[in-house]
Amino acid sequence: MSSATALGTDWTDRILELEVGPIAHGGHCVARSDGRVVFVRHALPGERVLAVVNEDGGGSFCRADVVEVLEASPFRVEAPCSWARAGGCGGCDLQHADPAAQRSLKADVLAEQLRRLAGIERQVPVEELPGGPLGWRHRVRLAVDEQGRAGLRAHRSHDVLPIADCPLTPPGTLPPVLEHGFEAATEIEVAVDADGLVHVGDDGPVIQRAAGRQWELSPGVFWQVHPALPDTLAAVVGEWAHAPRGGIAWDLYGGVGLFASVLADQVGPDGMVTVVESSRQAVADGKAALADLPQVGWRVGRVERVLGSLGPRPDVVVADPPRRGLGRELVDALCARAPDRVVHVACDPAALARDVALFAERGFRLAELRAFDAFPMTHHFECVALLVRD
Repeated sequence: MSSATALGTDWTDRILELEVGPIAHGGHCVARSDGRVVFVRHALPGERVLAVVNEDGGGSFCRADVVEVLEASPFRVEAPCSWARAGGCGGCDLQHADPAAQRSLKADVLAEQLRRLAGIERQVPVEELPGGPLGWRHRVRLAVDEQGRAGLRAHRSHDVLPIADCPLTPPGTLPPVLEHGFEAATEIEVAVDADGLVHVGDDGPVIQRAAGRQWELSPGVFWQVHPALPDTLAAVVGEWAHAPRGGIAWDLYGGVGLFASVLADQVGPDGMVTVVESSRQAVADGKAALADLPQVGWRVGRVERVLGSLGPRPDVVVADPPRRGLGRELVDALCARAPDRVVHVACDPAALARDVALFAERGFRLAELRAFDAFPMTHHFECVALLVRD
């Protein structure tokens, strides 16, 4: 414990001059000051900055935000949004970096998580998706303040910022919505469908297309926010799942059945695909979209509760869990069913690396791994891993 921590010194609002170190998982870089770790936002590796401490819990680290760049990285650019700054929006962490540099930083984060949590040395590029770094976000949840004004939340805060627009959404999407008042202290989802129509709140259904199919989604039912991601993921899952004709496949956390549609084509009419999804409305929408595929069956419930009753051993399992990943209990349960391969879709590199390590304990090796920049300007990205039995 440093002397500052031992004395209980609170660094909140202190201005620190920092030599910025590597990127870390979570959208910040790592620096050190007086024996303490400082997680500094809106910085880039190798920079020298002035940063204000905005959060200090009194432990071995604190959080800070850049207020002045003294020596800039060659990859620094001007942020396209005025809210991407100290005290600003919590949505974007990397607007101050060139898009190619953003992908490189994310690749470094993935490599570090694999090394630290799974003991794997692997550098995987984070691949660019079509459409560019702005205008890609086709679904956004707005917070509504006590006065009924919609906006986005400040970083690590419940405060609602009075934005006029967001450059991550398609041009013209948000300004008309933000002009309206809403019920105070609520949230409003805004979705842009495959035809470019804007849906606000319960205004549905939302038409989406991927993998050669069309879905009519009820308001609030999950769909990826980047319009290119569903087809991209479906293609990779199809390539790696390699479900045998007449075989058995499971689609866990299957949503409306995007991956199930691909698996169904592989196993054919004599095979079986089981989708497990906790949202009843998503299952209803998925059943309607895949009504022509009788080999697809549906189970409503939490994966950990349903898994034990899914029947025969699967040839392949596709799992797209929430951000926390699968975890030991589910990995053990899946491995006990001895599938030939598992295709793991993950939106958090740390959770993925932990799961990869757990699979390795049960005799599954990481055979393939790809990563996609599905959330430009933020620290988030999407991964797909193929795990096979040795």
